[in-house]
Amino acid sequence: PLLGAAMAIADRDEYVFTSRLSLHTHPWLTDHTVADTVLLPGTAFVEMAVRAAQHVGAGGVEELTLAAPLVLPERCGVQVQVVVGNADESGRRTLQVHSRPDADGDDS
Repeated sequence: PLLGAAMAIADRDEYVFTSRLSLHTHPWLTDHTVADTVLLPGTAFVEMAVRAAQHVGAGGVEELTLAAPLVLPERCGVQVQVVVGNADESGRRTLQVHSRPDADGDDS
């Protein structure tokens, strides 16, 4: 699984899921190289969204829009947070994926 820890936000019906991705821990990601840059494949975003939806009891993922590719650096990992928002009147929830390079740098 691409998601690690899951945490409910205190006093809200929201959740945060965390993960760390790197070419060292997930070498298969190098199979998705575009112009010498490794990008997280769209199917990985779908996998994270579906897992988060299952965890919060949502029926599935209705729509997933990628605003920008997630670039995986050659030497360090990327910290990922998936945030699942409050359910609206119809039971639908928003989902956001945030990422940033690891602060510690080198992954080898």
